[in-house]
This record gives sequence, C-alpha cells and structure tokens, in this order.
Amino acid sequence: MIPAAFKIRDLTIAPAAVLAPMAGVTDTLFRRVIRGLGGCGLLMTEFTSSEGITRSAAKTLRYLFFQEDEHPITAQLFGANPQVMADAAKMVEDLGYDAVDINLGCPAKKVVKCGGSGLLRDLPALEEIFRAVRGAVKIPLTIKLRAGWDENSIVAVEVAQLAESVGVEAVAVHPRTRAQGYTGSADWKLIAAVKQAVKIPVIGNGDIQTPMDAARIVKETGCDAVMIGRAAATNPWIFLQMQQYSAIGRYDTPTDEQRHQLLSDYYQEINAANLPDGVGKMKQFACWFTHGVGNGSELRRVVHAARSPREILDSVENFFAQRTAAADHQIVGGPGVVLDSCGPDALQVAGERGEVVVGNKRSCSGE
Repeated sequence: MIPAAFKIRDLTIAPAAVLAPMAGVTDTLFRRVIRGLGGCGLLMTEFTSSEGITRSAAKTLRYLFFQEDEHPITAQLFGANPQVMADAAKMVEDLGYDAVDINLGCPAKKVVKCGGSGLLRDLPALEEIFRAVRGAVKIPLTIKLRAGWDENSIVAVEVAQLAESVGVEAVAVHPRTRAQGYTGSADWKLIAAVKQAVKIPVIGNGDIQTPMDAARIVKETGCDAVMIGRAAATNPWIFLQMQQYSAIGRYDTPTDEQRHQLLSDYYQEINAANLPDGVGKMKQFACWFTHGVGNGSELRRVVHAARSPREILDSVENFFAQRTAAADHQIVGGPGVVLDSCGPDALQVAGERGEVVVGNKRSCSGE
C-alpha cells in the first residue's frame, strides 16, 4: 500500500502522495482544490522559467503565487544557466516555499532547448546546475527526471546517483524517455533500479490512473511515494481515493452532484480571479475533467463553444440542471428496472447486469 508518510530531510510529507507539476494546470486555484479534497501530501507549482523569475517578469512571478493553506509546497524550476537557476532558487526560498525542484522531465521542444529533459544529454552541465542550486538554498532540493533522452541513452540511475552525491535530497522518476513523450508505457522497473541505487527518497510517477495502480507501483518498485499528474486533472479525488484504498481496500466514487459542485466552484474561482487566460484555463480543464462526467462530450462541446467565463459558468449550470431534470423524469422501479414516465411502452429490463433499455437507447447503471 501507499506509505503513510515520507521525509525529504526534515520535511515530512503525509500521505506519501505528490501532485505533479503540470503547465497550465497546477496553479494556486487547482492546487487548493486538490488540498481541499484531501489525501495529497505535497503540492507542486507549474514548472517555472528561472530566466523569467530572475528578470522579475510579471507573468512568470504569477506562477509562484501560493497561499498559506498550500503548505507543504514545492516550486519547480527549469533552465540551463547554473547561476540563473541558483538565483531563481534563492528567490523561491525567500518566498517561503518548503522545497525547490529542478525539472529534468519536460519533453516540449521549446523547453528542451533551455532545460527540461534536454539536460539529460549533458551530465557535466547538469552537475554544475545541481551544485549551484544546492549552494544557493538551505531548503530541500529535489529533481524530477525522465528515463533519458531516448532508448539509447537511459541515464536515470546515473543522474540520480550524481544528484545524491551533490546534495539533492529526493528524486521523482517518470520512466519514459523524452523521445516517447507520453506514448507507450512507463517502465516501472527503472524506478526500482533507481531505488536500489540511491539512499534518498524515490518518488514513482507514470501510468498511475487508479488507487490500485498507486498501490501496485509501490509494491513493484519499493518507491517511497507516488506522484500523480494527468490523472489528478481527470479525477481530482484520486488522492483521497488512494488514502481510502490504503485504509480499507476500497474507495468512494464522486457523484454527479459532487462533480457539478467541484466544477462550478473551480470555474467561479477562475472567474473571480480575473485571469488573462481564464477562458483558456476553463476549456483546458474541461478537456480533462469531463471524461468522468456522464455525457461528458456534450459538456465539453458547450464549454468550448462559450466565449467568456460567464458563458462557461452558465453552460455548466444548464448542463447539470438538464441532467437533474432528466433523472427526475424517471421513476426507479427496483433493481435493474427504470420506468420512463413518457409511457408504459418504453420499459424494458436488461437483466442482472444492471443494463437498462429505454425506448431503443441503452445505458449502463454503472456509468
């Protein structure tokens, strides 16, 4: 099962579950949603440009805003200039972050030119960055890395050992190469190899979609904690579900009303924050979150058709109001039976599978 806690030096993370940094997703509003639902031990910012921080670029500094109820929280930086990375890390420390993380995983073309997974091709340069940042801050220093640049240069174990030797205090491993991007499967055996090679905490990441996956990655790799990325945007309850599964072997699934409330509250927070990219952020989140909602494709359609935050909010409210009205229009008549009030000829029972046919439409009661 997932460990109850782990430590990065003197920083205790409980539960041993970490929200992965995701560009355009893990801002303060989304992080506070995750914190409020429970089960996540450590939050991380969006990955942030060290060059932008040190130039005091307003847009970049906005990425580093956080609130007191987000502790413990790590700021993740990317960049390739050792001195600039060191200066940015010191600014992060001065802002009150609990730890600072170096991004060695982002596969985006514009990032690998100046950091991210591109640094995995130049270990001497990487060592310079590690030493510069380690010398600049007193707070814990961690890294998040990929397996390597491609299948011919798998360097995760070597990088983890190098990092440990210069004072990095935890390593998160996403065992795909930069060339893979997000395709193929994450090779959890590589996480196990890193765990065997170093004494610092190892955080497992990649292909964790359910609480059962989280328990399995810990069992198969021996990792000290798990990190959840894309699955948290699709299902923000996953951290709480992991905690429930560890405690009792099962977990709750959110109801339609809970999904409605979370989406509505989150969108209202975005609207109130008057973000310059508010509409884009709402539409991006809809792409993730609505896959867990019944008839989610229709919800995505109406959200993407809207042109303002207010329109999006109204579309969400109308969508769920119509779903509620449709549910109220039915009379539940016992296990496996649904009677549509439109007329007696509409009723068919599809047996013990819980499947119901109304008219000539078929649905599964488990959806």
